[in-house]
Amino acid sequence: MKQLLNPIIKINNDEYERIPVKTRILKQGDNIIDLIKEYALSQMLTGDILVISESPLAITQGRAIATKDIKIGLLAKILWRFVGKVNYGIGLRAPTSMQCAIDECGSSRILFAAFIGGITKLFGRKGDFYRVAGMQAALIDAASTTPVPPYMDCVIKGPLYPEKVAQSIKNSLGFEAAIMDINDIGGSWVIGNSDGVQISLLEKIMKDNPQGQGDELTPFCIVRKLER
Repeated sequence: MKQLLNPIIKINNDEYERIPVKTRILKQGDNIIDLIKEYALSQMLTGDILVISESPLAITQGRAIATKDIKIGLLAKILWRFVGKVNYGIGLRAPTSMQCAIDECGSSRILFAAFIGGITKLFGRKGDFYRVAGMQAALIDAASTTPVPPYMDCVIKGPLYPEKVAQSIKNSLGFEAAIMDINDIGGSWVIGNSDGVQISLLEKIMKDNPQGQGDELTPFCIVRKLER
């Protein structure tokens, strides 16, 4: 389990505390607002922002697909081999996760993205596959990405309607909220937020992944600006 060495981070002369919130293992059908009420709400103060990890939210929406239930087509069997190897994860470099990308985005779009990505890579430009394929392709977590049972053998697709979910949390509970995709190599992206969130600031506050990447069971993180 990753230990948060310093819960306080300083950004532009302001200090922010990050408070990971531990929960039980989430499952399909869980109501995200009920979970926040159960585990996080009692710890929150006026002005706090609630960050929600994208994969746990996706799990509650039924977006964790067991690999045994994924029917791999010919296109996925071909295309996954052309996905570049990286040292921070599998991504779409597996037939099952590539098939999920095709299911989400459509075969035509994935083919076009592969074509554009292949051409621009020849000129030293990276990332165009995902720019063309879209956010849902980029958010797919391959099987074995998470060590949390029973999801080790599941591909987890990105959450649906993250913007609407974040705004519904604010409307219901009165706190700003953001759905984020964060990793241990400095990636920090807001993929959906309520209307009062400063996106670029929140991405800096969360850049060291205070919620962790393993079996911490901390899908929520309270972000609090400290008074000087």
